[in-house]
Amino acid sequence: MFIVLPLKKLLKIVFAGLLSILLMGLVIYEVTNITPPEIAVSNEIDEEIAQEIKNLLDTRDKALLENDVENIKSLYNIKSKYGMWAFLHEEKKAKYLSNWSEKQGVRFTSIKSDIVIRSLKDKGEKYTASVLKSTEYKYMYENDADNVNMFRIGTSHLIDIIKYGNAWLITREWYTDPFADSLNLDNIKTDEIKNYILSKGPRDFSGLNARRIAAVKYADKYCGSAGTKENGFKYNNKYRNYNSLGGDCANFASQILFEGGKFRKTREWNYDKDGSRAWVNAQAFKNFWLWSGRASLIASGRYEKVVKASYKLLPGDFVAYEKKGDIVHISVVTGADSKGYSLVNCHNIDRYRVPWDLGWSDKGIKFWLVRVHF
Repeated sequence: MFIVLPLKKLLKIVFAGLLSILLMGLVIYEVTNITPPEIAVSNEIDEEIAQEIKNLLDTRDKALLENDVENIKSLYNIKSKYGMWAFLHEEKKAKYLSNWSEKQGVRFTSIKSDIVIRSLKDKGEKYTASVLKSTEYKYMYENDADNVNMFRIGTSHLIDIIKYGNAWLITREWYTDPFADSLNLDNIKTDEIKNYILSKGPRDFSGLNARRIAAVKYADKYCGSAGTKENGFKYNNKYRNYNSLGGDCANFASQILFEGGKFRKTREWNYDKDGSRAWVNAQAFKNFWLWSGRASLIASGRYEKVVKASYKLLPGDFVAYEKKGDIVHISVVTGADSKGYSLVNCHNIDRYRVPWDLGWSDKGIKFWLVRVHF
């Protein structure tokens, strides 16, 4: 059935749609632009509200560690549509982390964040904050209590808080969730995988060549909001930040292999004020490295198929993540944990030494494990 609208009304609808897209673009740009300087709060009330936001996020980290969904719920204005949506997403994330730790055979021992309030605006009945959050996770394997492993994930948030009685509550929150593609982990058969992971031990990387070591050093230094305050949570400003243009993961992987790994640029894989397609696009990046002979495939397939092969990955190799037939993400291997499980760094979402499947171990994801020939 076709509905015919008057021209004037149609133009109003089109204008409203374009305005919505523009506003959403501005929100996405603000949330994904992860390298601005820390903004000093300007007066006492700002400092007070900034501390309230930090308290909310610290409390949420503790509740996430304890899988305390009721405590998480108490931080949100669930009478608001956006507040309820924000809570429901955190509830799913808590379930995912619980499921992943069961699959992995680990127990999280600490979740805590460095929080930078980048901007804070008084909007009358509420405050809106732009927040950089660098979250450190620590975990131990069930049969390896002597070794504590650590990784960091960086996220950028746009948060609205509002006061109800004596309490401040989150009434809206926008951020790109690093676990969003993996919230159905209960599809993974965990027992066999868990027993295999727990049977492994640490790996020896002392024989790595100098180029692989330099690649890892670069990856650690410029991992952005997953880094540390000492590094300023920054990217390398020699290169354009493509987060607001679809993602910076391939750009960062290319930098790692060029700046650290000392691979020469080519006509296809090149950066000169802007990156070539093979430099900045995840699909083209993976194809270039495999087709050029600079890399070869270790294994590809769903998680259950490639998990054992993942122990062949070396620092400086990379993992490509395929969703619905397209490569949508690239991460570079930077080490292994106390059970030899491969760890990766990447941009968008920023990760530092994170287990390679965390946030991706869903039955709809296919992995490409790639050996880079240094």
